[in-house]
Amino acid sequence: MITKFLSKLKSILFKSTVPADKPLKKEKKANKSAKTPKSKTKTKPVNSKKNIETLTTLPGVGAKSAKALYEAGFKTTKAVIAADEKDLLAVSGVGINLVKKLKKLK
Repeated sequence: MITKFLSKLKSILFKSTVPADKPLKKEKKANKSAKTPKSKTKTKPVNSKKNIETLTTLPGVGAKSAKALYEAGFKTTKAVIAADEKDLLAVSGVGINLVKKLKKLK
């Protein structure tokens, strides 16, 4: 009697739309139909290792600072050279001396 009461109370409080005994097959089918169509344009896969290696070609930029610059959003050498000094200094591992070297490239 108590177990019936508790199960009824749980069903009222939690109001599950699907009983716990049945699998959620209907929801899975609904999710399949809700998929968005893929666009037909091809995008190039991002090769982060290659981009980081190209950043190391800048004077004064080593592997660690190149990785930090890449993770901060500077994906190309042009982006690093064109960046504002304050933005570069905000990147961890980049100091004032490196910023001065990079600004000489402009």
